[in-house]
Amino acid sequence: MLFIRRVAAVVLMLLLLETRGSQAICNMSQQGFNSCRPSVTPPNPPRPSAECCKALAAADLQCFCSYKSSPLLPALGIDPALAMKLPPKCGLKAPENC
Repeated sequence: MLFIRRVAAVVLMLLLLETRGSQAICNMSQQGFNSCRPSVTPPNPPRPSAECCKALAAADLQCFCSYKSSPLLPALGIDPALAMKLPPKCGLKAPENC
């Protein structure tokens, strides 16, 4: 569960880095981040889209562990609790030792 929280927080933080253009972070493109944005934005987020889950599945989840926490998320309107739920909603298993 801790890993999932870390990955989700990182994914959301990176969604906010649109100024990086099409540059991939942890093997997830800006388009992938953007596809996940609605699912981590309150108040009534939809389930993650197939595009979001596909992007998250292709991402380097272990890499996201290095971005495990960010105080920017709440400040940017992203609900960390929603972010933590994203990987399991996509049926992803967390890597060990995150």
